[in-house]
Amino acid sequence: MRRLLLSVGLVALVIGLLWIGQGTGVVAWPPGSFMIKEIHWALYGAVLSAIGLILIWQSQR
Repeated sequence: MRRLLLSVGLVALVIGLLWIGQGTGVVAWPPGSFMIKEIHWALYGAVLSAIGLILIWQSQR
C-alpha cells in the first residue's frame, strides 16, 4: 500500500507541476497544447500537486 501511495503521489506531483508550468506559460510543451497560458490550468495543477504531496506524506507514515 505504501508503494502505491508513493507512486500515485509522485505521478500526481509531476503532472501537477507540468500543469502549473503550462498554465503560467513557463512550459510551452507540447507547442499546440490548449493549456498554455490558461491560468485556470495552473490552479488545477496546484491542487493536483498538493494532493500528490499529501499522498507522498501519507506513504511515509
